[in-house]
Parts: sequence; C-alpha cells; structure tokens
Amino acid sequence: MSAYIARRILLMIPTLLGILFVSFVVVQFAPGGPVERVIAQLSGADTGGTSRISGGSDFAQRAPGQVGADAVNSKYRGAQGLDPDFIKKLEVQFGFDKPAPERFLLMVWNFARFDFGKSYFRDVSVLQLIKEKLPVSISLGLWLTLVTYLISIPLGIRKAVNDGARFDTWTSTVLVLGYAIPGFLFAILLIILFAGGSFFNWFPLRGLTSDGWSQFPWYWKIIDYFWHLTLPLIAMGLGAFTTMTFLTKNSFLDEIRKQYVMTARAKGCSENRVLYGHVFRNAMLIVIAGFPGTFIHAFFSGSLLIETIFSLDGLGLLSFESVLNRDYPVVFGTLYIFSLVGLVINLISDLTYMWIDPRIDFEAREV
Repeated sequence: MSAYIARRILLMIPTLLGILFVSFVVVQFAPGGPVERVIAQLSGADTGGTSRISGGSDFAQRAPGQVGADAVNSKYRGAQGLDPDFIKKLEVQFGFDKPAPERFLLMVWNFARFDFGKSYFRDVSVLQLIKEKLPVSISLGLWLTLVTYLISIPLGIRKAVNDGARFDTWTSTVLVLGYAIPGFLFAILLIILFAGGSFFNWFPLRGLTSDGWSQFPWYWKIIDYFWHLTLPLIAMGLGAFTTMTFLTKNSFLDEIRKQYVMTARAKGCSENRVLYGHVFRNAMLIVIAGFPGTFIHAFFSGSLLIETIFSLDGLGLLSFESVLNRDYPVVFGTLYIFSLVGLVINLISDLTYMWIDPRIDFEAREV
C-alpha cells in the first residue's frame, strides 16, 4: 500500500507541471494582460475587470504624472501618450521584463514552496486571498456533497427495489426535470419567490452570516448559518441529486441480479439483510468512485454562478474575476490549489476502495 501511495504522489508532480504549463502557454496567447489593463484605466477605456477593484494598482494611481509630451509608440495597445519608462516600470512590476521560459520556471519554483506571490491589483498575497474565500467554498462544497449523498443513496436504493413501479417512474420524471433546469435560473426563481423578489422575504440574499453574527448565541449562529445556506444549496443541488440517484439505482440493480443475491434469498435472509448486508458494500464501490467528481464540481466549478447570484464571495467567484482582470498570480495560484486538491481527493477515493472491499490489492496494481 505504501508503495502505491508513493507512486501516486510522485505522479502528481508531472500532472501539476503539465496543467501549469498548458495554462501558462494559453495565457501567453490570450489577448490583453495586466499592463493593458492599467493602460486602459489611464485612458478611461476600462469598463470592467480591474475597474471594479477599489484602489486599482499603485502605478495606476501615479499615472497622471507619468504622461509626457515626448511619449512614443509602444507594443501595448493604447499606450500612445505614455512615458516609455513608465511602461517599463509596469513590465517590471508584473514580471514581464523576463522572457516567458524564465517566468515559467520561476513560477514553478515558487509554487513548489507554496509561494504564490501577491495579487497584481490588490495589496494582499494570493494565499491570504484564498484563505479569505475558502470558508465560503468549503461550506457550499461539503454541505452540498453531504446532502446529495444522504438523499440520493436511499432514494436510489428504493428506486432499484421498486424498479419499474409507479414510485420509480414519477421520481425519475421529477429528477430528470430537475436536471434539465439550469441551476442559475432556478436560483433566480428562488430569489424571486423567497428572498424578497416579488413574493416572500423568508431568506437572506447576501453572505453566509448576518451582521453581528459573532455576537449571537452559539445555537443562533448555527441557525443563522444554515438559514443563509438554504437557497444556494437548493439551487446547486437541483441537478446533483439526479446523477447520484441514478448511479446508485443502476449499481444496485446490477448487484441485485447476481447469483450471490439469489443464494442469500434462498437461504431465507430478509430483504434488508440482502440489501444492506450483501449488496450495499459491493454496490457502493461505483458510487464512491463518483465522489471526487461530485465534490470537486460542488467545491469549485458548480458554485461559480451560485456565488455570483447570491453574493457569496468564494473561490469560484475569485477565480472568475481574476481571469477577467488578468490577475495572473491569483489565476495560477487558485488553479494550482484546485488541481492539487483534486488529485489528493482522487487518491483518497482510491484508498477508500480498499476500506470497503479488502479484496482490492493496490500493491499489485499497475499505475
């Protein structure tokens, strides 16, 4: 087992390098950049991106004094009328005074030490930004995954037992309809209905806690926390239940039709004993295999629009805004964290197989 874990950990290194390399190359060909963003701020042409960041960059605040009559053309679009020395200082500030290969190697060396640098447009380190946004994403990801499994697994088992019956038919219809509705549209509907849109004002619209939350009694803190989480979790979980429920149902159907189940029933075992004493452990293997995808989707990509709609300042929203703003340290820092977490969760998922089914031998498995 230790040899298998060591091989998997070693394989994470080239995987992370490959992800960073491809992303770095793509960024080199992407239009715009942090220098162009600052130039756009100075010219008044920046209507988004960094224009939404309060304070801007230090250079942007100093810009008027850098404009000179002897300005020359620059390789940056919109840089006419700016002092070339000012442009060079911008390149030094953002690290573009070095060739691309040197910048990539420097980034890899820093990332290996978990040194992600500072944000281009916020006077704070990338790690500090991630720490600030992490609680929101953890809350959404963990609770959505937990609720999905607690509902989908029992529902999937019952659908398998009642395969083809009326219960199976109407629950499948409801699940498919829920999967077909985009989560962000359902989130807007929830706001209109229950968050003061046009009908009821039962749930809050912003943040994970109310003002003065730290002064609440401990039990009221818990109530307030879940009060804020209710609508985002419903909107995110609408489609998540479908995949996991059908995965559980099909997995149980495959196991129920096998010979050992017929033998157990012939010996007089009760239905609950057959389902939860014999079928459950084998059927859950494929469900556990879907855990990394479920968790990663809920933790990162699945929460982006929901975070935006419900004004939840998490990692998904941070990553999206960083891409728009060309804030490359934040972009690559969050990408590195996302990738590393995903690889670690996949390893944990594989190791969980052994805990459930000791017949699986990872030592004999070729990686």
